[in-house]
Amino acid sequence: MRLAVTDRCNLRCFYCMPEDGLNWLSRAELMSYEEMLRASALLVKMGIEKIRITGGEPFVRKDIMKLLTNLSKLDGLKELSMTTNGVLTAPYVAEMKALGIRSVNLSLDTLDANRFFTITHRDEFANVMHTLDELLKHNIEVKINAVVMDGKNTQDILPMVELTKNMPVSVRFIEEMPFNGDEHSYQGVKWDYVRILNEIEGHYPEIKKLVDPAYSTAYNYQIPGHKGTIGIIAAYSRTFCGTCNRIRITPQGTLKNCLYDDGVLNIKDLMRSGINDAELEKHLVKAFSHRAADGWEAERLRVEKTGVHESMATIGG
Repeated sequence: MRLAVTDRCNLRCFYCMPEDGLNWLSRAELMSYEEMLRASALLVKMGIEKIRITGGEPFVRKDIMKLLTNLSKLDGLKELSMTTNGVLTAPYVAEMKALGIRSVNLSLDTLDANRFFTITHRDEFANVMHTLDELLKHNIEVKINAVVMDGKNTQDILPMVELTKNMPVSVRFIEEMPFNGDEHSYQGVKWDYVRILNEIEGHYPEIKKLVDPAYSTAYNYQIPGHKGTIGIIAAYSRTFCGTCNRIRITPQGTLKNCLYDDGVLNIKDLMRSGINDAELEKHLVKAFSHRAADGWEAERLRVEKTGVHESMATIGG
């Protein structure tokens, strides 16, 4: 389960939201930590084994470590992980390690400070790199997520691959998606997973395909002699849908069976109506039983037919 704790973010990546931000949710519209913990405990009881905390940017929300501490104590939860942009994360890494967080996804689209500013509209590159250093120092598994954007950062593909030579990291290249938050034109992906792989193979012909873990969203590779690995995620092409085992809960409590659906159940509203856990479980089972066959079907079934334009910050990036 990917649990988004806030829609707010301290970066303004152009592919995710407008430069002046979004119409942020009010505090009353957000799930409270108590509601998140209740929903998480029930879903773990129902069989969820892994929870990934996302946003927005999780560390923008006050007292996030209290939620992480309580989630880490859930009986039956096998893995607690996090996706972060790294701007505010470094001071918390030691505490995260102590809680048992073994894996962090770090969003980083470029290794060039100037391009970082162009993409994010914020001068925070040094803080993100400091977080990367801290994560590696504390032996936390790091997956670097880089969205590949035509004309913006394709020149970073090979430098990012080179990181895997001496660092035990997984660099994952993600196809650009239409979740831009402001309905600006999206003409489809120009750098799909095939083109990204071809770019890497052109410079590293010795690259080897790895066996992908069960339910993996990435095609995984390694260059012989490199400490780290490479992943390519066909997020727009959606070739992994047949094995996807993810669900999402948005900051406002909406359950999404698929990134591309428009929500199948509002858990927050049900809890605030006074429903007990047994009844809530029935609603959840019913919602899971109507999962779309793949991301393309989920998009076709959306009630809002004008296209997919909400921000990743509002749906749990």
